[in-house]
Amino acid sequence: MVLSFWPRLTPSWLSQSINRQLFQGAHFGFFNIELGQTQHPEIEQDILDEVGSYGRQLGRIGDAIEVLAKHIDRRKLSQEERDALTILEAQLAQIRAVKRRTLRHD
Repeated sequence: MVLSFWPRLTPSWLSQSINRQLFQGAHFGFFNIELGQTQHPEIEQDILDEVGSYGRQLGRIGDAIEVLAKHIDRRKLSQEERDALTILEAQLAQIRAVKRRTLRHD
C-alpha cells in the first residue's frame, strides 16, 4: 500500500554545476582529475616535493611583496596601483586570520 499523503523527500530532478578549478589535481577514489598541462611535469613535481606547495610558494611571494610595499612611496603610484596593493594586503591579512583560526583549533 502506498501512502500518498507523505511528502516527497527527494527531488524528481536534480542538477548541480561543478567548478572544475575546485577539483584540479584532486584525487577521488578511482578518479584522478588533472586540468592543467605543463611541458615538464617532472620538474613541476620536483618543485612541489622539494620547495613547497603552490600555496606555500604564493605565501612567500606575498610576504616578500608586503615587505617591498612597506618601503615604497605610495604617493608616487597611480590610484590603480595603490588599489592593487591595498587589495593584496587585505587578502594577505585574511590568509593570516584563517591560518591563526585554523591553527588555534589544532
